[in-house]
Amino acid sequence: MTPSAIDLPPKSTIITWEKLPDDFILPDEPVDNNLQPLLAAALRESLELAGLILESMLIASNFGLCATVKTQTVVKAPDWVYIPSVKPIASGEIRRSYTPHLQGEIPAIVLEFISETEGSEYSINPHYPYGKWYFYEQILQVPVYGIFQPKTGELDVYCLVAGKYEQQLPDENNRYWIKELNLFIGIWQGTKAEFTTNWLRWWDKSGNLLLWGSELVEQERQRAEQERQRAEQAELELEQEQISRQCLVQKLKELGVNPENL
Repeated sequence: MTPSAIDLPPKSTIITWEKLPDDFILPDEPVDNNLQPLLAAALRESLELAGLILESMLIASNFGLCATVKTQTVVKAPDWVYIPSVKPIASGEIRRSYTPHLQGEIPAIVLEFISETEGSEYSINPHYPYGKWYFYEQILQVPVYGIFQPKTGELDVYCLVAGKYEQQLPDENNRYWIKELNLFIGIWQGTKAEFTTNWLRWWDKSGNLLLWGSELVEQERQRAEQERQRAEQAELELEQEQISRQCLVQKLKELGVNPENL
């Protein structure tokens, strides 16, 4: 799905990058369901366990991205965002929002998860408070925008081309190459955190799935079990060899042959 038309911001539109005022009240809306935080956490978890998260990066969910358009502060909080490099903050300080250009690079990818009722993920409203699509494409100019519907297992990925989002086609494995992360993203159906549903997962360029912690634990358990079985098999073979040798010695003695003379 792609919005059929979109109004580009007039050249006279002034977009500035200002720090969110300390007294600005961020929306405190609850998430649509208890699956959304798990989807976001799962995306980060596998990146972290694969050693792909650096201190200079910012990965967050439901986190305010800010811009000032025509002197009005605009904040959108994507369900998941990856920013390759941000400026460090003082020790003990907590980020409550992020302003691209002012506080670091623009987001490389934003993801939105659609719940039962579709929200403004596809909205191209060019007027305040602006639709999410319009905000990411025309104001922030985020290179990659993904929209995921967990219920149906549908993932649409759009890349910014000449100032507009173009829908991408998946590869033969139904995955999308995200060059900003040097990874594929795609759908995986299975169980995590007691939810059996469609999940977004990462694969490396060789097609290897980036594992979650529980999967790494299970992988190690299976490795240890295989090692235990190999050790038991080796011990059993040694015992059988010793028994065979003892039987041979006994037979030689019965034949009047001293085994030590052989």
